[in-house]
Amino acid sequence: MTPAAPSLTSLARPRRLRPGDRVAIVAPSGPVLPERLDAGVDVLRGWDLDPVVMPHVLDVHPRLDHLAGTDADRARDLTDAWCDPTVAAVLAARGGYGVQRMVDLVDWEALRAAGPKAFVGYSDLTALHEAIAARLGLATLHGPMPATVSFLKDTTTQDHLRRTLFAPETVTEITSPTARTLVPGRAHGTTFGGCLSLLAGELGVRGRRPACPDGGGILLLEDVGEQPYRLDGHLTHLLRSGALDGVTGVVLGSWYDCGPYEEVRAVLLDRLAPLGVPVVEELGFGHGPSTLTLPLGVPATLDADACTLTLREAALR
Repeated sequence: MTPAAPSLTSLARPRRLRPGDRVAIVAPSGPVLPERLDAGVDVLRGWDLDPVVMPHVLDVHPRLDHLAGTDADRARDLTDAWCDPTVAAVLAARGGYGVQRMVDLVDWEALRAAGPKAFVGYSDLTALHEAIAARLGLATLHGPMPATVSFLKDTTTQDHLRRTLFAPETVTEITSPTARTLVPGRAHGTTFGGCLSLLAGELGVRGRRPACPDGGGILLLEDVGEQPYRLDGHLTHLLRSGALDGVTGVVLGSWYDCGPYEEVRAVLLDRLAPLGVPVVEELGFGHGPSTLTLPLGVPATLDADACTLTLREAALR
């Protein structure tokens, strides 16, 4: 039986990491390149962490080569990593596609009994962020993954994740040199969201959490490889479903390979401006070459005029 969703205004925050902590790497989505994984593990070791790669991370599904192993094995890796009492955090190796196939095979009662842990990922991992919020009542981190190019090549990406994990009070004001005001204003709410197409795809799924946090939500959105008309469709689906009722502000990240940005921007403005809430664009998270870490499930203030998202609580306790 799926546990009842907790109040989304009070998601619990896992503890911050400490030098020497063990972190588990899982692959709930697409196949992982071994050389990228090795390089990412080296970076984590350089942070004085003890990374452990779960057994099926380098698997490829025997028939469907867009998946990192079978659904059951990917779910087992996540369950085993979370339930290991020596593991302090779980990091997705990369995104891709596949979380929606394995998420209901995870032993959520076992995860609940094991207690809170930090979870990091983005893109396809949006479906896991949603499940963890609904079924465990935990805040999570929409952040870079160790077997991805942005994590391996961009020092800003690495530094922002490292500080969020070890010293979250130092990154409570989030902005980017590229950030711009799309709709002015100031708003308060609890952060939620992730990859737009995944959020639209989660509508109607059993056990998903309410679309917008009680008391108002600051919606984070980004995507990759979705043409402007498809972005229009996803946003329209969210709007028509009522999933955006109660949104108090919107923060937009990268739209890599989604077509000319002026066309993407026109869609975002057309669909989001009628909400009558502040909107900031290009805040620097998601599938771009540089990826900031944004917590989901944490109270925050959006100042669209100053282009800042200020966390009212640190991402981790």
